[in-house]
Amino acid sequence: MRTRLVRELIRHKDVFVATADISVIEAARRMQDGNVGALMVVDEGRLVGIFTERDALFKVIATGLDSRKTTLASVMTAHPVTVTPEKSFGYALHLMHENGFRHVPVVENDRPVGMVSARDALVSELADFESELRIRDSIAEVLA
Repeated sequence: MRTRLVRELIRHKDVFVATADISVIEAARRMQDGNVGALMVVDEGRLVGIFTERDALFKVIATGLDSRKTTLASVMTAHPVTVTPEKSFGYALHLMHENGFRHVPVVENDRPVGMVSARDALVSELADFESELRIRDSIAEVLA
């Protein structure tokens, strides 16, 4: 399998950000609308944190906090580990594995430009698998 750069994975993806002062319920709605598992939290355009579905579950729901009153500032992960677009996707996966998380913000000059997730690995693998199936089908047609 060829080495994929983070830049290639985020090229056609929207960037989902929020400010630290919004409520958890509003963040959850934005995540639902965007079909994403995490939001990058920004202050004046610079990344200051990340809020994930696991944060909502473990830091809000499991502890009994009110999602309408709790702001991202109080439950986000501040100063998250990040990658730049020039890094390989393998490097990003390694960070996720070593640190036990599923999302890594992609930044340039401290400004978010995208997000990679463990789901991206599955998408990449599925694309490779589909390609292999097409090749096998072509070979089977020729041999038949």
